[in-house]
Amino acid sequence: MSISADRFTGGFFLLFGLAMLFIVIPEYVEDIDGGNLSPKTMPTIVTWVITICGGLLVLKPTNHTAPDMRFFVWAFAYIVVLAAAIYAMFLVGFLYVAPALALVIMLMLGERRPLWLGFGVVLMPALIWFLVTQLLERGLPG
Repeated sequence: MSISADRFTGGFFLLFGLAMLFIVIPEYVEDIDGGNLSPKTMPTIVTWVITICGGLLVLKPTNHTAPDMRFFVWAFAYIVVLAAAIYAMFLVGFLYVAPALALVIMLMLGERRPLWLGFGVVLMPALIWFLVTQLLERGLPG
């Protein structure tokens, strides 16, 4: 068995899942009285899925090749834009940042049609604001 990126990743998630199952969840998820579902149920199910999939990836890795470096540069740029937008929302609020964020992301993804850009920049942030603040009566940043 040769060491490949898939085997390394699978081993990481296998060990991560085992640590979650036997150390983290029992130590940090509290049991409560009452209710039909224990707070440990969903984390345990998801952790078992991660652990089993990690083990399967160790046993049977794929033969996929890694994408070129340009893919990772764009992914990093996307993460930087999102982080900057989250920070900006903290400073000035959702209503001012969301349209600009939508425009930048749509342009990064290659969208150039004016009608779709208009929907994404004007309509979607307004719809999110309406649904969250008016219908759900929850607050948005800012």
